[in-house]
Amino acid sequence: MRKNRKKTFEELVSENKQQLLSDKEALQRLEDRWEQRLLKKLD
Repeated sequence: MRKNRKKTFEELVSENKQQLLSDKEALQRLEDRWEQRLLKKLD
């Protein structure tokens, strides 16, 4: 049996990014949070 190769941090980030980009609902939540943070900084 072959040993499972551990993924690098960059591979995990890339995989997570692809999943988020394909999930429109999650992408919208991220955009909303980002917008709220920007608005708080402006106040």
